[in-house]
Amino acid sequence: MRTRGRVERDTMGVVEVPAGALWGAQTERARENFPVSGLRAHPALIRAYLLLKRAAATANRRQGALDARRASAIVAACDELLGDAAAMRDQFPVDAFQAGAGTSLNMNCNEVIATLANRSGRSGGGSRRTIHPNDHVNMSQSTNDTFPTAMRLAILAELDRLDGSLGVLDDAFSLKAVELADVIKAGRTHLQDAVPVTLGQELAAWSATITRVRKLVRGAGNELLDLGIGGTATGTGLNAPRGYAVEIVKELRRLTGYPLRRNRDPREGMQSQAPIAAVSASLRNLALELIRIANDLRLLASGPRAGLGELRLPPVQPGSSIMPGKVNPSLLECLNQVCFHVVGADAAVALAVQAGQLELNVMMPLMAWEVLFSIDILANFVPVVAERCVRGIEADRERCIAYHAVSPALATVLNPYIGYEAAAAVAKESAMSGAPVPDIVRKRGILTEARIAAVFAPSKLTGAGKRSPRRR
Repeated sequence: MRTRGRVERDTMGVVEVPAGALWGAQTERARENFPVSGLRAHPALIRAYLLLKRAAATANRRQGALDARRASAIVAACDELLGDAAAMRDQFPVDAFQAGAGTSLNMNCNEVIATLANRSGRSGGGSRRTIHPNDHVNMSQSTNDTFPTAMRLAILAELDRLDGSLGVLDDAFSLKAVELADVIKAGRTHLQDAVPVTLGQELAAWSATITRVRKLVRGAGNELLDLGIGGTATGTGLNAPRGYAVEIVKELRRLTGYPLRRNRDPREGMQSQAPIAAVSASLRNLALELIRIANDLRLLASGPRAGLGELRLPPVQPGSSIMPGKVNPSLLECLNQVCFHVVGADAAVALAVQAGQLELNVMMPLMAWEVLFSIDILANFVPVVAERCVRGIEADRERCIAYHAVSPALATVLNPYIGYEAAAAVAKESAMSGAPVPDIVRKRGILTEARIAAVFAPSKLTGAGKRSPRRR
């Protein structure tokens, strides 16, 4: 039989595999069975799986289940793959949407590691295949405990990157808040005039939001530290040495630097993927807040003549193919699209998490892809928004002062002096005539000039001054 590759065999028969591929029959079957999206497993997931296989070989050797020669060959193969970006990209072709529970990816890893270990001669068997994908690389393991473990390790690593990106945005808002602390402007509630704030206060509030959601995301990530590895197929630990679970968690803790720990009940760790749902939900909540902030910025920068125009965003590209000179808030529009995807991904993850049945949730490949991709696009783009948009924000001070000066909502400060109803009459006159509230107060003789200066001082209006109102 003439072939373009080589022939591999598994329990179902023979399969033709490309000549240059390190994978074997089961990976090739997955390539044929799941030509779904063209998307491959996330690199962070592959890296986590290789670290897991390395740790498993070490744990099995320490427990006397795997001889030192094979264990060393598996560890060396894993290290070689971890250090080879091309191999990480080319030798793991299984689609992100694949067989339930992630069996295809697990076997892809087992086959590639075994082939590389045997091919290098490190296994001590020369050309003979002394390291078997299932018997040795997958020793004391099942897809059912390795995939949820690898998924958790991958997400933990990517959350670190996201946290750094959010820190960049937090800093950008915080610095800009200090810069614009003295710019008083009209506040708005219900999209109607409200009592004044400063631009600095608005920006500081956005910084506080990022600080808070970062904490929420980190808290959700902490739930991933509990691992069910060592539970093998159904959480009972069948076919694993007695001390293996403790040993592999210890080794993973050393390899990753995370304070990993054994799940108190490995069966629960397979049945429930609630920690993944919690992380996904925290990403959704982050996205919701980013959408809100992006939309506020778009409103405040709308114009330049027919909008609010209190802010000027840095121009990054022409905004129209037909209208010359038009500049749009393009970065914020892109941020919204990113966040919309994250919200939708969370819905998919929620459906996958509730779809667990009996001893296993087989929808983990979907969870892994959606959560890791959501983290990716957020971590990639948030710093761009911080550097190319937020740091370059400028205030149109004249417009801010103009809106603030004629806002009828300034009458609110009169409540402690003349009461709500009398203050409402002043507000109505201001809205009808366009006259500033302080001018109406002067005209009516409601307050002395000294009191007007004190009551309408920007520091008092925005909450920075002490209030000791007395009725006139």
